[in-house]
Amino acid sequence: METLIMVGQLLLGLSILVGLHELGHLLTAKMFGMRVEKFSIGFPPKIAGFQWGETEYSIGAIPLGGFVKISGMVDESMDTAQLATEPQPWEFRSKPAWQRLIVMLGGIIVNVITGIIIFVSLVYKNGETYFSREQVIENGIVAYEYGEAIGLQTGDKILDINGEPYQSITELTSGAALLSENGYYSVERNGEVIQVEIPRGFINTFNSEEAFSKFVSIRFPFEVGEVDKGSGAEAAGIQVGDKILSVNGQEIQYFDEMQSALKGLVNQSAQIVRQKGAATDTLTIPVTADARIGIAVQPLVEPVRREYGIGESLSKGTSRAFGVVIVNAKALGKMFTGEVSAKNVSGPIGMAKIYGNSWDWTKFWSITGLISMILAFMNLLPIPALDGGHVMFLLYEMVSGRAPSDKFLENAQKVGMVILLALMVFAIGNDILKLFTGS
Repeated sequence: METLIMVGQLLLGLSILVGLHELGHLLTAKMFGMRVEKFSIGFPPKIAGFQWGETEYSIGAIPLGGFVKISGMVDESMDTAQLATEPQPWEFRSKPAWQRLIVMLGGIIVNVITGIIIFVSLVYKNGETYFSREQVIENGIVAYEYGEAIGLQTGDKILDINGEPYQSITELTSGAALLSENGYYSVERNGEVIQVEIPRGFINTFNSEEAFSKFVSIRFPFEVGEVDKGSGAEAAGIQVGDKILSVNGQEIQYFDEMQSALKGLVNQSAQIVRQKGAATDTLTIPVTADARIGIAVQPLVEPVRREYGIGESLSKGTSRAFGVVIVNAKALGKMFTGEVSAKNVSGPIGMAKIYGNSWDWTKFWSITGLISMILAFMNLLPIPALDGGHVMFLLYEMVSGRAPSDKFLENAQKVGMVILLALMVFAIGNDILKLFTGS
């Protein structure tokens, strides 16, 4: 069932984005009087379809893309028979270059608009919930495996990223931070301000959702939030709302301190000083093999919750949408230098895993908005067979006054298809490798 949920979310998300992308081409083509022969979500073989006017609308069995077939255009169908005849008024090739350019940009523009609408809507509906810079500075961080690897320590107070203050703790692992040149965190440690370098290629560490949990989190004081039935804590009289002041003489202020103290007392008894109201007492509680005494804790640091009006949502949502494009452009550039590993490229399996195995509409739309902006960026790359390849040739025509020959465009399309197929094989290969290696 979990696999079906992942696949279902992927197919729904891609169907929406591909359908809207191709609709952008269709509408702009029809706007300029071009004949659109086919509109398909998914690649052949055709599962279902219908004819409406001059256009056949269909759904293909391979749900990894889609296409529109415009009369008189050299495209991925490689149907060039009609190019041997004289251009007709309704054909793509008979229209002015600026109209053809708008048609080729139509899908990209729609994907950008879709991404912006999704991000703006999410900001307006949900606002933001986060631990702020001020809370991090007040309480410090807990440094886990990946944080310790670059020199961060539990208790550090992160002041800024590359000399600039941040708003949310999530920005510490944002693409903008991890892809910056000579990046660093300014950290207050024991009253001294030091710089902790963000190593080149550190972004490759964050290749899964689990990886982010191995970096840092906010340090928080706590009280008892729940007591397990039948546990040592219940037998000793621990109750909800109690506070733990010390473990075997070690003073406890933060939850990570209690965890650390209990790890050293596995399968032993711990002397717990408990505060109940204004009174304190000492309890003897056995520590289990997994370093627990049978309580769940309630953090005493509440995340910041902010709501935004429509104007702020438009600004913040649009900024987030284009931030995705900027980060992906930086990552692509650093991939060519080797700083970002090509292993981070994911195919359909990786995308399905990002959606996750539970259906959460907020997460679904967040990821769909993200993919919409990435699709717009990737489609704009100057690779023949992508929209960006057509745009490149059209710009050449508009600047030089000479259109590339149909034969050249046909051969370029073939080269582009080979490149895209190779990239698809590489991405799917990465997905399969990650399944076997668990990375």
